[in-house]
Amino acid sequence: MMRSVRLSLLTALLLVTGAVMSATPASAVIGGAKSTYGPWAVRMLVDGKPACTGTAVTPQWIISASHCFFEQARPIADKRISFRFGNLDMRKGTTVRPLSGKRVGSAHADMMLVKVPPMRLRTARLATAGVHPGQVVRQYGWGATCTDDENTCQSPVLKQSDLRVVRSDDPRCAGYTAPGGSDFCMEKVSGIPAGGDSGGPVMSIAPNGTDTLLGVFDGSDREQIAEAGEVSRQLAWIHSVTRR
Repeated sequence: MMRSVRLSLLTALLLVTGAVMSATPASAVIGGAKSTYGPWAVRMLVDGKPACTGTAVTPQWIISASHCFFEQARPIADKRISFRFGNLDMRKGTTVRPLSGKRVGSAHADMMLVKVPPMRLRTARLATAGVHPGQVVRQYGWGATCTDDENTCQSPVLKQSDLRVVRSDDPRCAGYTAPGGSDFCMEKVSGIPAGGDSGGPVMSIAPNGTDTLLGVFDGSDREQIAEAGEVSRQLAWIHSVTRR
């Protein structure tokens, strides 16, 4: 029986949330393909080590998964966190750090907004309508590419996988999503996200620059099923925070 995504991710990231620092990283793309586009994608590091993925939604605000910011059930200090943006290769690009005390978690979803100094990059468009069963979406991340020790196979380059939205009451989604909940459920089409992808973007598939941020990835079974927090359901919260 599939484990709860919350449990699998919170276990992986409460043990770590510098995911790669202790045991298994936060939730990467197993299979899939290298991305050729993703200017809004941001790599999160803790103590300089790969941890999670995020998305720039304004020049100063990054959205990721809340569980990425906890270790041993305690918040990770801002000074330990950094973000790298501006290049599909996480070894390159520009580094910024969170502004002290400027991160806000959603009360209804596994999402965290973090304010940083101004970044020069293309930000993601936010979805205003929900996803629907049968819709094919694209997930991005720098996470694990294997199912063994995920610390050893974190991708240095941005990867992507295609997934298909399925009904939240699909039996395969049991323990991952609930009808009427904050997350939507997806099945593998090409590749599946895993450790290090947590918090990363789930986008519509559209011409570059017209794609929209549909979800924030927060868990998978590493084989066939994944889940993401639905951005359209959290839109009011996102706007209320990023306009501060």
